[in-house]
Amino acid sequence: MPTITVRFFAAAREAFGARESQMNAGSVDELVTTLAEAAGTQAATVLSRSSFLVNSVAATDKSVPLADGDTVDVLPPFAGG
Repeated sequence: MPTITVRFFAAAREAFGARESQMNAGSVDELVTTLAEAAGTQAATVLSRSSFLVNSVAATDKSVPLADGDTVDVLPPFAGG
């Protein structure tokens, strides 16, 4: 299973208590499931509302395979203006 770098931003960083983590996952769907199972309620809620980038490209198909060394960014909705 590929080793992925997961970077957390804004509310995701707060919910997971980390800026970055190393995880094993074969797809973004699998990564999200693994993170949600290990997380508390707040973190799972943040994940359900987040967008994901794989190597800086929007992950529109979350079932596409991940490769060793990929980076997945977890981007919760941002507010501001």
